[in-house]
Amino acid sequence: MSGTLRGEGLSKVFPGGIRALDDVSFSVSSGRVLTLLGPSGCGKSTLLRIVAGLERATSGSLTLDGEPLDEVPPGRRDVGFVFQNYALYPHLTVGRNLSLALEARKLPRAEIEARVRDAARLLGLADLLGRRPSHLSGGQQQRVALGRALVKRPRLYLMDEPLSNLDALLREEMRGELKSLFGRLHATVLYVTHDQGEALSLSDEILVLREGRVLQTGSPQELYRRPADLFTATFVGSPRMAVLRGRCENGGFAGRGTRLGLPEGLPEEELVVGIRPEDVEVKAEPISGGVRAAVLLREPAGDRLLLTLGVGEESLRALTAPGEWPEDVWIRVPTEALHLFSAATGKRLEPRVR
Repeated sequence: MSGTLRGEGLSKVFPGGIRALDDVSFSVSSGRVLTLLGPSGCGKSTLLRIVAGLERATSGSLTLDGEPLDEVPPGRRDVGFVFQNYALYPHLTVGRNLSLALEARKLPRAEIEARVRDAARLLGLADLLGRRPSHLSGGQQQRVALGRALVKRPRLYLMDEPLSNLDALLREEMRGELKSLFGRLHATVLYVTHDQGEALSLSDEILVLREGRVLQTGSPQELYRRPADLFTATFVGSPRMAVLRGRCENGGFAGRGTRLGLPEGLPEEELVVGIRPEDVEVKAEPISGGVRAAVLLREPAGDRLLLTLGVGEESLRALTAPGEWPEDVWIRVPTEALHLFSAATGKRLEPRVR
């Protein structure tokens, strides 16, 4: 049975005054996947280890289904931990790797065998139970690591970048398998990754961390469509959002050789305009409300072409149809597609309703 996990005001300060987490609060409801997303060193793995009981928070509290976790030792927290490096026992077979934790609990042999059999069937390992990890592919080893968590039937699954050691093709395949598995198990999952594509695909909600602080929590769609700050805006989405720096003047954006229309109700101040490549309209001929741009680079992207464009002294990218584009094109970005941020704070700006 899955559980609801809550963290309130969690901070972690290591010896020497290194602050890994700073007043982090979050909640992941029963049967949902919350992903901790951020660059290396942002505190996401530290937070996962605190939930597992492998680290102790300096301050703050944790509960699972309303029950305090802070004083519960790791072995009694009812969590299944999937490590980045698989952490399999090389001298044991797949079957023994799956059963060892259950044997330590002294469960009846019949129940152990039934749980191992169920997990193996679910993960496509039924024909591999007699093999050792050295005789398995990377994807198979990852399935064994998952199976070791599944056989415990925990209320909470903790996953620390479980796909990072796989090649790109296998990582994409395993991502789909994980999403399907989470749905079938109705599992409560706290998932750690620095890969925003992985986070967008797998998550019900994403918590963005930077330097130990929470920047934004929301659904993948919310983070993509309405990033709360400039860091989240440029971290989430691929190809990456372009940013133009300038000032709001006379109701428009004045950048380095660039002028764009802006929504009404913005204060006249220094700002940053974010533009996603998929929101840029490209034409070979002049278009109403458009600006001229020089094609600097062409990158084929399957059924789309990614253009790097020079506009004044700035550059941005556009996803468009493949073709023989001229050296100079015309581009237009709908006003409603612009993402606006304060240059001073990096926070999202919303036009004031008049």
